[in-house]
Amino acid sequence: MDLRTLCIMHRDNGHFGQHLLHTFIYARVSTTEQTTANQLLEIETAGYAAHASYADTISGKTAAMERPEFAKMIDAIARTRTAKRLVVTKLDRLGRDVEDVLGVMRHLEETGCAVKVLQFGDLDLTSPAGRLVLTTLAAVAQMERDLLVERTHAGLARARREGKRLGRPPVLNGEARQEAQERLAQGESVSAVARALDVSRATVLRARDAT
Repeated sequence: MDLRTLCIMHRDNGHFGQHLLHTFIYARVSTTEQTTANQLLEIETAGYAAHASYADTISGKTAAMERPEFAKMIDAIARTRTAKRLVVTKLDRLGRDVEDVLGVMRHLEETGCAVKVLQFGDLDLTSPAGRLVLTTLAAVAQMERDLLVERTHAGLARARREGKRLGRPPVLNGEARQEAQERLAQGESVSAVARALDVSRATVLRARDAT
């Protein structure tokens, strides 16, 4: 029985499994006014002692691999040949959305790294049950996106039926557009008309082409 198999059998079940795994800890906060101390304390209180800790101060909207310390940690995990695990407090520490998290999880699973998210209790997200949870989350996220698109299309269709104008409002109103066209007809350059009306050349060109 190899070391990794032995660790999988024992991980998080007794002191032997706890000490055998090389433990990585990752924490993230969005602003410099925040601190990762609470996350680290929560992980420590749950009984996990870090062999290596990484922390980023960066927006949660940033993709996981674009976070400097996270990317550095992933590289360290890939180079660690002993049995290992990554511990975080919440799922959003692993990515900006479900797709990002799933991509990170696939990479970690390929490197043989177990993943513990404290909000999910003892569940290892690289286990069959963990993959089921992530697949369910991905399905829910896709359903929400589909519903959003459906609602958007329905709203646009309703606006068209009600005769509402869609898209950005014109920069030049009727009088200004007519003035632009008259100035152009009198021989003024597009740039001169744009300066006079305080609009871009593209706006003046659109007014000219609308004649």
